[in-house]
Amino acid sequence: MLNRDEIIALLDGMIEQQQKKVLEIARKSVPGITPEDARNSDDFDALRDNGRFNFEDGILSGYISARTALLFELNRKEDAPPQ
Repeated sequence: MLNRDEIIALLDGMIEQQQKKVLEIARKSVPGITPEDARNSDDFDALRDNGRFNFEDGILSGYISARTALLFELNRKEDAPPQ
């Protein structure tokens, strides 16, 4: 079983890889777009209407949400009084 640090490192790696993928897809539609601009994709018609970009960006959002929820749960369990 993975420990806390290994789980977080795994999720961080997944998030980093997905961020690169999303930026690569964004740059095919909007050359030179910055990572910050890609996170605000509604400012760019070419991204707003790009199904593949939106799909991959949704996966990224899911990974980030999963990391947040998992960290919350791990912290809650660590802070809980012993039973």
